[in-house]
Amino acid sequence: MGIGSWFSRYVNRNLLSFFINVEIIVGLVGGCSAAILFLLFDHVYSFRLLLYFVVGVIGILVGIEIPLLLRILKNRFEFKDLVSKVFTFDYVGALFASIVFPLVLVPYLGLVKSSFLFGILNVMVAIWLIYAIKEDIPKLHLHKSAAFFSLIFLMLGFCYSEKIMSISESSAYSGSIIYADSTPYQRIVITKQKNDLRLFLNSNLQFSSIDEYRYHEALVHPILSAAKSPKNILIIGGGDGLALREVLKYPSVEKVTMVDLDPEMTHLFSTNQILAQLNDNALLSSKLTIINRDAFLWLKEISQKKDRPIFDALIIDVPDPSNFSVGKLYSLSFFKQLRSIMNRDSLMVVQSTSPLVARKSFWCVNNTIEAVGFLTSPYHAFVPSFGEWGFVIASTKPYNQPLSYPQNLKYVSVETAKDMFHFASDMSQINTKIQKLDDQVLVRYFDEEWSKYLIY
Repeated sequence: MGIGSWFSRYVNRNLLSFFINVEIIVGLVGGCSAAILFLLFDHVYSFRLLLYFVVGVIGILVGIEIPLLLRILKNRFEFKDLVSKVFTFDYVGALFASIVFPLVLVPYLGLVKSSFLFGILNVMVAIWLIYAIKEDIPKLHLHKSAAFFSLIFLMLGFCYSEKIMSISESSAYSGSIIYADSTPYQRIVITKQKNDLRLFLNSNLQFSSIDEYRYHEALVHPILSAAKSPKNILIIGGGDGLALREVLKYPSVEKVTMVDLDPEMTHLFSTNQILAQLNDNALLSSKLTIINRDAFLWLKEISQKKDRPIFDALIIDVPDPSNFSVGKLYSLSFFKQLRSIMNRDSLMVVQSTSPLVARKSFWCVNNTIEAVGFLTSPYHAFVPSFGEWGFVIASTKPYNQPLSYPQNLKYVSVETAKDMFHFASDMSQINTKIQKLDDQVLVRYFDEEWSKYLIY
């Protein structure tokens, strides 16, 4: 924006016309930016360079606006009133947009549609100026044509934004997209290729139906088989019902509480016949209570109650800590609150990303859990869709590996479990900082390590 403000000094004629043109161009570039970035994501060598270029162009154009507006209006107001009015509208508008865009528009319209909407608003400002001060604008018909053409173009983009998303996703995912939807919390995409169903949340793979049993058996059975007749189970995340499917294999289980943020996930995997078949209709179990809330807020609320529930086993199956919103579910504060709903015999397991690809991230989770006062038992399993994947068991007394597992498991057994708790030197424990709410080092570790891996 500073560069744009500096460039504005070279605009000396037809200021109003130039300002209107800038508004139209900002509307077009800004409105189309999200769609362009989505469409080109898999087709450019360096996506970040493209992103920075688009952001730079928009920033320069926006930076030109205020200096031009001040010069256009300088003869209509006293200087103090002019500065006050312009910057008041600018700051209030920026505040309004910064609140509405992430909290209302993106969750309910999606990023692409929201971008087109803001582009439309910019062009409408240009149209309003054309009709409000038309006597001061040379070549008025050209400005009208450009503005209305841009408005129609952006409105078409707004109307067909879901189609644009489908086109971009069809090139980004292998297999056919059989379901795609944007909820207030995430983008859900399900693909099918031959017999392989895959779930993606915000473009990140969550499972492949071919080998998901390896991940979910490794997640659930090492703690439930070690627990003493587990009755009351808590699952945080796991809205696809696959971890729940494994939990329900234990006859002693009487009650399961699932806290998953997105109601669309639990609804989809309980009503869609193909997806419900994957989890053996686990989400329809009479033993299950589903709570669609932010797990951090829910846990903070119940942990302060005198009659708070105590769980025999806790399964934390939330997405990887790729952003600060999810990162709080791996924080010192979160694990402290989890300890308040456990007793001496309770066991907890946390999915903890790959100890091979993201070694610092994995051990950061482990070390943060240890900092709460838990004893930890880290382990890993090979899941072909993900590679080596890590988990951390937390308890208040030493964990003893089970002497037996349910008979109908495909992957986990006494023999395979023994190998899970051994780490090769390239995955062995390292010192890390602790993940805190006010210093989310885990998110930085995760971004640093996975970004290097994805380059190749």
